[in-house]
Amino acid sequence: MDAARPEPRGPQLIAPIADQWQLLDVQTVDTRLDQIAHRLRTLPQIAELAALGGRATQLRDQLVGAQTLAGDLQRELTKAEADVELVRQRAARDQARLDAGQGGHKELGSLQHEIATLHRRQSDLEDAELEVMERLEAATAEVERLSIEQASLQAQVDEVTAARQTQEEELEAERERLVQERSGLVAGLNRPLLDLYEKVREVNGGIGAAMLRARRCEGCRLELNPQDIQRIRTADADEVVRCEECRRILVRTGESGL
Repeated sequence: MDAARPEPRGPQLIAPIADQWQLLDVQTVDTRLDQIAHRLRTLPQIAELAALGGRATQLRDQLVGAQTLAGDLQRELTKAEADVELVRQRAARDQARLDAGQGGHKELGSLQHEIATLHRRQSDLEDAELEVMERLEAATAEVERLSIEQASLQAQVDEVTAARQTQEEELEAERERLVQERSGLVAGLNRPLLDLYEKVREVNGGIGAAMLRARRCEGCRLELNPQDIQRIRTADADEVVRCEECRRILVRTGESGL
């Protein structure tokens, strides 16, 4: 595989040293703007709200299921109560006829047998009614528990949402201030220098200019070799120099160690 070719060198760029120093201030602002953008995308509340949203969906499904079950059991209980009442009324009518002595001996005997059967039937229906009541009570309690949990979860969502909004507002306010500050910094700045900075910054992780401090590039954190140091030392003060390793603009100051 062919070795990577070095970036073509164009005509040497000249820009006032004051503009180069100011470019470091622009870089500081741009770095903070990038940090704010990253922070806005990765606020902890975003992941927390996503998790709470998943729990809210799960809880909503559980509550719907519990409410449906409670509704079904309520209808079942209403029917069971109606069945018990129907048998009770029929047994009461038969008992009244029996007490009145209406009918012949055979008919009265049949009434006694039917009343006994109805009492057994009523007992069975009342047992079934009690079982449905117990199930309905449990289902109603589950609906109440889930409703309370849902309300608590919503309160938590509201709290996290408010915290996220506060964080976003603070970051947006800082971003707007920095954007205005940047506009002031780049106004009147050497245009070719600024264009080069933007180009380099785009391909170097947001860092287009770095200070040369103690013979080390603050962009890639590598120390320059003696040949590069000599080249930079002999360059004119307004000549724009770049790191041979990362190709970022190197800004010389009193801390460069030249």
